[in-house]
Amino acid sequence: MDNRQAIGSWLSGPRAAAEEMGVDFGYRGERLGLPESGPGSVAPLGRRFGALFLDWGMCFLIAYGLFAGSSQQATSNRALLVFLVMAVLTVGTIGSTPGKRIFGLRVVGENGGRLGFGRVLVRSVLLCLALPALVWDRDGRGLHDRLARAVQIRI
Repeated sequence: MDNRQAIGSWLSGPRAAAEEMGVDFGYRGERLGLPESGPGSVAPLGRRFGALFLDWGMCFLIAYGLFAGSSQQATSNRALLVFLVMAVLTVGTIGSTPGKRIFGLRVVGENGGRLGFGRVLVRSVLLCLALPALVWDRDGRGLHDRLARAVQIRI
């Protein structure tokens, strides 16, 4: 066997090399008991980013409208506060932010039930820190979702 094949290239990464060698990782959400596709499956990354950008844009417009006389930096900080409040209120009550609802997504607990207030608060604060949301597991869940024992699914 060629060493380059065993190690994997910097383009394909170690997962692709392992899959070529016969390792079966399963589909995203299989370990959580979720279906592979359709309603109830793990939300795709593109939809999640779309929902996040839509929510962030809406919060920025709200912050700009409420605090029009402030500087750009102050507006960004206030937009983050508006985003935190919106995420806690909407995910805590209906399970999705306006952006997630438009993109057909919902946040649920790992067991499929609603998240309690404490878990929603932890998830939302970590999401506002950004870094935990950029660290994913093999099911495509961010660290903020893992720590809150939550998963984003299609509806």
